[in-house]
Amino acid sequence: MRKPQLILILSGLLLFSVLYFFTPRFTAKEAIASNQSAENQVVTTESILNTAKLALSESQKISLLSIENQLIKAKNAQDSLKSYKALTKFWADSAQKLAPYLYFSYSAALLENSEKSLTFAAQLLVDNLLTPDAPPALLPWIAGNAKVLLEKALVINPKNDSAKINLGACYLFGNLSDNPMQGITKIKEVVDIDSTNTYGQFILALGGKKSGQYDKAIERFLTVIKIQPNHIEAMIHLAECYELTDQKALAIEWYTKVSNSVNIPEAKEAISKRIKELKK
Repeated sequence: MRKPQLILILSGLLLFSVLYFFTPRFTAKEAIASNQSAENQVVTTESILNTAKLALSESQKISLLSIENQLIKAKNAQDSLKSYKALTKFWADSAQKLAPYLYFSYSAALLENSEKSLTFAAQLLVDNLLTPDAPPALLPWIAGNAKVLLEKALVINPKNDSAKINLGACYLFGNLSDNPMQGITKIKEVVDIDSTNTYGQFILALGGKKSGQYDKAIERFLTVIKIQPNHIEAMIHLAECYELTDQKALAIEWYTKVSNSVNIPEAKEAISKRIKELKK
């Protein structure tokens, strides 16, 4: 089993176990037409919705049209919000398409314009921005929408540290800028004041790993685990960083710790296979 496959399996299983009751259980790949190149495709909201609608059954198309007509006929913001929430539920529960679900969650949050709704919808976007299998073409679209929500949330509450960190993540992982320091600076505004902020440390560690700065990533992942010993995602990425730097003994040690910390049979099996390969 290749390393990217292992990280994908573990991250997917753990995300599933944590978010089972809160978010749709499907991947961002469903937003991209299967015969198109994710590397070269320019993604727009219109193209996402059009592609998603092609996969609907006739009964689903009728249901969707009914909700869309309600939105068109909305007489006030309250009616519009109700329709946006109905569209969010349709794409999550009936159609099970991630990108449209994210878009209508975004639209509803914009209309509601409360710190809670803005940050919740933004977190959904950022979580999917960080998934290992997020199509590259979709990243700027996800990050751009999250950025809009987070900037509005920070107007309401400039002291919202999680919003600052997520805004930095949009720059680090969403290809919004050629300069990663834009994202790093925003996150360090938080962690330089509060070094115990595990979320900020974790996002910076992921950024280091993404850029190939494995020593820095390892240091920050260890910081996260020191503060929060049961941070499984940090442990998984730490093990991979050790593997990527040919520190097999440490990689095996941390993969073993991950295995001992989870109760998901599929995850344990994937880790066991990886450890066996490392011992060859």
